[in-house]
Amino acid sequence: MKSDGDTTVIRASNITKRFGKTTAVDGVSFEVRRGETYGLLGPNGAGKTTTMRMMSGLSPITSGKLTVAGIDVSSQPREVRNVLGVVTQQDGLDTDLTARDNLIAYGFIAGLSPAQARRRADAVLMFFNLTEKSRDEIDSLSGGMKRRLAIARSFMTEPQVVVLDEPTTGLDPQGRNRVWQELETMKEAGVTVFMSTHYMEEAAALCDRLAVMHHGKILDQGAPDELVARRAGPEVALVRVANGVRKDVVNWIENQGFNCRDAGPVITVTASNGQRPDLSGLQGVRISYRPSNLEDVFLSMTGVTLTDDE
Repeated sequence: MKSDGDTTVIRASNITKRFGKTTAVDGVSFEVRRGETYGLLGPNGAGKTTTMRMMSGLSPITSGKLTVAGIDVSSQPREVRNVLGVVTQQDGLDTDLTARDNLIAYGFIAGLSPAQARRRADAVLMFFNLTEKSRDEIDSLSGGMKRRLAIARSFMTEPQVVVLDEPTTGLDPQGRNRVWQELETMKEAGVTVFMSTHYMEEAAALCDRLAVMHHGKILDQGAPDELVARRAGPEVALVRVANGVRKDVVNWIENQGFNCRDAGPVITVTASNGQRPDLSGLQGVRISYRPSNLEDVFLSMTGVTLTDDE
């Protein structure tokens, strides 16, 4: 891959992770530019979390090379953690401490002096509009508020890159939207965001570019709208059919080379060539079309949806 070294902050070259005979990440390569939000989109088990653990220096790379801000993750894991802020799926907040004290404790462990940690905690709380919650106990906070605090905590060391593993899993729509706002605030501050998600709306809303992962491999990568245009085309077909002939209809669709998902009253059909699926030869059914999205991209490449494979 060719890139401008001045703008590329993360570079993965054919990285692989094996656990015994199991290959969790299989020869993955990507580059992330400074200041952009880059996402890994895929179902649970796709290899997203393992990739992020390797990037954070928490899991050794079996083979390949991975650098962050020019630092080799394999040979300098401690140095890499100095430029990263990491937010795992589990918030890991100390319930015996207030929100502010959680930040102070984290900063102190990260190498700040007590005075520096207090000053930085106050600045971070203000930056994320959390000052009014600074004295609250962790157990009194909502799920969305805890997630925001975990993201704020990653800012205690003024990182160049923030790594977020499934940042809004388990949150209600209001909490998810608030976290999205916080991530946009981080990006506006010039931080590079590397995130994973299995929510297509989240990937489309937040990511400048993303990689579609499945079974440890990257199937394609690019801007969300580019992936939709290239892989799913402008529209997908929705076929409504009676149960008595459903199997025959599915067989016809698959014999035409289309991908389909038979779920509930509607069969979703995508064309693998990025075109509008032509079902004009299918008789006795109701066919409608809707605009394609990232879920359809995944379906067109794998034959399953992001939730089917969880």
